[in-house]
Amino acid sequence: MAEPRPTSEAPAAPEQRLGDEVARRVLRRHRAEREAHRSIWSSLGLFGIVGWSVSVPTLAGLAAGVWLDARFAGRISWTLTLLAVGVAAGCLNAWYWIRQESRGSDDAAPP
Repeated sequence: MAEPRPTSEAPAAPEQRLGDEVARRVLRRHRAEREAHRSIWSSLGLFGIVGWSVSVPTLAGLAAGVWLDARFAGRISWTLTLLAVGVAAGCLNAWYWIRQESRGSDDAAPP
């Protein structure tokens, strides 16, 4: 049975723990106040951007696949292949937009 390794850090003093907890709660409150100022329209706008960022590449891949299947018939279904590529590209695009939005709200400094 292995013995637990001693930690190199000393336990925080009660005053330090209290200060950390207060700072954490203040940051949480400021973040909640910033989020409360968001309108329903900005949330719907983000929802629309995410929807379009997925649907446009998906439909473009579908259209290109149908065109390629009509021109170059073969063993490979270009429609299905480019549909999958369009969905993957759209999901990556949506992930990018959501990450940008969440990063923007986290980077704002508390007042």
